[in-house]
Amino acid sequence: MSRYFGPGARRGMAGALALCALLGGSAAAQDKTPIKIGFGMAQSGPLGPNGKSAMLAMEIWREEINAKGGLLGRPVEFVSYDDQSNPSTVPGIYTKLIDIDKVDIVMAGYATNMIAPAMPIVMRKKMIFPSLFGLGVNDNFKYDRHFSMSPAGPDPITAFTKGFFDIAMAQNPKPATVALVAADAEFSKNACDGARLNAKAAKLKIVYDKSYPPSTTEFAPIVRAIQATNPELVVICSYPLDSVGLVQAVNEVNFKPKMIGGAMVGLQNTVFKTKLGDKLNGFVNFDFWLPAKSLMFPGVEAFLKTYQERAAKAGVDPLGYYMGPFGYAYVQVVGQAIEGTQSLDQAKLVEYMHKTTFKTIVGDVKYGADGEWAKPRVFQAQFRGLKGTGLDQFRQADTLPIVAPADYKAADVIYPYEKAKE
Repeated sequence: MSRYFGPGARRGMAGALALCALLGGSAAAQDKTPIKIGFGMAQSGPLGPNGKSAMLAMEIWREEINAKGGLLGRPVEFVSYDDQSNPSTVPGIYTKLIDIDKVDIVMAGYATNMIAPAMPIVMRKKMIFPSLFGLGVNDNFKYDRHFSMSPAGPDPITAFTKGFFDIAMAQNPKPATVALVAADAEFSKNACDGARLNAKAAKLKIVYDKSYPPSTTEFAPIVRAIQATNPELVVICSYPLDSVGLVQAVNEVNFKPKMIGGAMVGLQNTVFKTKLGDKLNGFVNFDFWLPAKSLMFPGVEAFLKTYQERAAKAGVDPLGYYMGPFGYAYVQVVGQAIEGTQSLDQAKLVEYMHKTTFKTIVGDVKYGADGEWAKPRVFQAQFRGLKGTGLDQFRQADTLPIVAPADYKAADVIYPYEKAKE
């Protein structure tokens, strides 16, 4: 944790009344104590790779904003703790941040499972609560001070797989059957609920619909059970280590549905991409940012250059395409809100964040009444043309082109799946 203190300055004034008036009217300007932003963030455990990547991105923003004089003329300081990818650590972390560390702003860590346990703590204190890549976290809480840095939009649980189903149902002939499989965890269950709704809307017959324990390490039996139902489509809602195991199992048993993927967390990370390599060919999966021409918003190329220069030393994802831009934009929005209101008053920040369109390196961010993005922007992209496990091939946009939605589409889907395996 770094602390930055600027030099204080006082000027002589004539008359006690004039001095008192000046000091009373410019207290904020004289205050050089750091603005403390507190959060838990996975630096270890299964979510650690993503958490570390987000942390580097946030640190780059903090360094840049402090080089410009900070916020409200005060330096920005992060107070952060490793939540260890363990939801049980989260309530204690946020109680400490608020009651002991006395942070000015609290932000959530990464992922649905880490965000939800913090919500009751923050709600009691009536603080704003931005979150990073949560899915449907606020559906039950309905907290009007929650702001989601996730492009899932106003109907988040269906957004993750909507593009997958849109692509499938545009094929000729249309598929008729689908299998759904999910980890028994908050994000995966929410995403699978959304996939179920999308499947019903498409009038598909669901031939398999089961979950597996988060402790599962052997996935071939699950894949064989799905294969036995002979589905044309397979939607997988999984966390990182599960996603790796499932891709390996699909290749191991030579399972070839017409389309497979959907909501697999982890396949966006370079460490897992290079582990799986060409075993990924054909999978169609959600993503939030890729090096496509349509996503080169102002500032993102400069950010990625800085990120990638520092990634190896920091021991994080060397490309940073998934967590990097959104991790930066996450604090970028908070910084703009503080500057826009010239305040740390929570009520003023809430009002401002609900009415403002923020300009970020991931494009315009506008929040709806529920704190989700007013418009969804979740992509489906397809792995293709991969050979071996080399890193450099994942820098190329054509090995993971966006195939939906139409506004950002860079290539047609290769269908059925087995054609992309050739």
